[in-house]
This record gives sequence, C-alpha cells and structure tokens, in this order.
Amino acid sequence: MLNLPARQTPLNKAKATMDSLLAGIRFIRSRPDILGAISLDLFAVLLGGATALLPVFAKDILLTGPWGLGLLRSAPAVGALLMSLFLARFAVERKVGRVMFTAVGIFGVATIAFGLSTSFWFSLAVLVVLGAADMISMVIRASFVQLETPDEMRGRVSAVNGLFIGASNQLGEFESGLTAHWFGTVPAVVMGGIGTLVVTGTWIKLFPTLANRDRMHVAAEEAKVQGS
Repeated sequence: MLNLPARQTPLNKAKATMDSLLAGIRFIRSRPDILGAISLDLFAVLLGGATALLPVFAKDILLTGPWGLGLLRSAPAVGALLMSLFLARFAVERKVGRVMFTAVGIFGVATIAFGLSTSFWFSLAVLVVLGAADMISMVIRASFVQLETPDEMRGRVSAVNGLFIGASNQLGEFESGLTAHWFGTVPAVVMGGIGTLVVTGTWIKLFPTLANRDRMHVAAEEAKVQGS
C-alpha cells in the first residue's frame, strides 16, 4: 500500500466573495484583446449556429433519412478532427489575429452556403469546412487567452470563457429555432451566416490590435525583455 507523506502546512483557502467571483470578468474587461477574442466566439456561434436545424434540413430540404442526418451531424466533427491533426503538425505561429478572423469569416460563409444548398453532398462538404474553420478559431483563441492570462487569474478567466462558450452554444440553438419560426428555416441560417460576417467585420474595427496581432506569445517575450 502506497503511503503519501502528510502535508506539513494546510492549504490556505480564501473565502469566496462577490469581489473574487467578479475578478475574472474585471480582468477580461481590462484586456481588450482577450475581451475581443472571447466575445467574438460568443456572437459568431450565437448567430451562425446552423446545427440545431439539421433535422429540418435533412428531412425537408436535403430529402435524406436518418443515415443522412447522422452524416450531417458528424461532418463538423470530421472537419474539426482533420484540422486539429493539421494544426498539430503545422502550428499557427504568425499573423494569428488575421488567421483567427479569417477562420470566423469562413465559418460565416460556410453557414450561408449550407443554408442555400439543396445538394446533400455539397452540404456535407460545407459542414466539414465549417467544422475545420471553427477548430482554427478555437485553437488560436484558447491558446491566446491562456498565454495572456497570469497564473493567478487563469482559473477565473477560464471559468468566464467556459461560461461564454456554453452560453453561445445553447443560446445559438434557441436563436436558430426562433428565427426559423419567424422567417423560415433557410432564411434563418442565411441570416445567421450574414450576422457572423457582420460581427467579424465589426470586431476587426473594435479590436484592431487583436486583428493585427502577429504572435500569441509576443507579450510574454516583451515582459521578459523588460524585466531583464
């Protein structure tokens, strides 16, 4: 039986207060680039989420059965998997801001193309592209937020980021269903894709340093130079 040495000093657990709970939000607000990266994903997914309407597209527009719906649902994951393998071999090291915004723009264009498509195989290919573009944006955003956040704030910022991601997915499905009820299935998806493109262009104007960022770890390197 493995015996672990007793801890000599007890853990110092700070009492949770409203101030500590809001510290992550205050930190994100104080860093425009982090705020821009997190909020870009929130609104892009919120407006461009077409996956909630896949059953309607499969049955009424693409005229396929359960097997076709299964392929459509798996297509974004296939694109994300392929892109993750590519990024593991060829990491994005330069012009990360431009690449991230381009990926979100491609996500919006792919959403529009899917909404307008009446071909099952073309829709399948577009969803693969959509998943790949989303993976590029997610990898850059997650890496950037981690590198830009100091150790003592990383847990709180990650919690806020996770809340944003979860909210965008759930609210995006609600938004897709609501707009489909109001305007129809195809217009809802097309408008969502257009909305994603509008958000991308607006965020480029609102967060120019994020859009023009070259490397994710520049700030850390500069801090080391200044401290030496």
